[in-house]
Amino acid sequence: MGTGAAGWQAAMCWKRGYDPANRRINRQNASMRESDTKLIALLKANAREPTASLARKLGVARSTVQERIARLEREGVVKGYTVRLSDEAASGALRAVVMISADPKQADRVAVELRKLTEVRALSAVSGAYDMMAVVEVANAARMDTVLDRIGKAAGVARTVSSIILSEKFNR
Repeated sequence: MGTGAAGWQAAMCWKRGYDPANRRINRQNASMRESDTKLIALLKANAREPTASLARKLGVARSTVQERIARLEREGVVKGYTVRLSDEAASGALRAVVMISADPKQADRVAVELRKLTEVRALSAVSGAYDMMAVVEVANAARMDTVLDRIGKAAGVARTVSSIILSEKFNR
């Protein structure tokens, strides 16, 4: 951003979510206020926390929190809610991180193939020596072996490196 009046104007446009190049409001920037960020942080910590408790922590009315949550869901900022299991409850599961090198021309195909494997819980594009990172969760070592073989044989996968997750130190 520049200096002077033009820089100030550009900064204010960005803050309000206005994109001068497209001459329109960028809904994602405009919809995410500081209060929304605080609300999302509280929901990440405990998505089941009562609305009244969230309202007290944010210093707003309960109805305001309800409206904000509804808007964030409607706009697709909040896609859903999930359950995190304790180490004891998940002790039967075996998880691994799989780093994947893919043929650049077939990266989309790799993603489609891995989506078919229900044991692949997440797939992310990453920077560095590998192109993708998959998180795999299975019931036992034999199933892990099978799934890792299927990932390695998927069309477009050049190479994989797997690491079994021994324990989770923390998860936010």
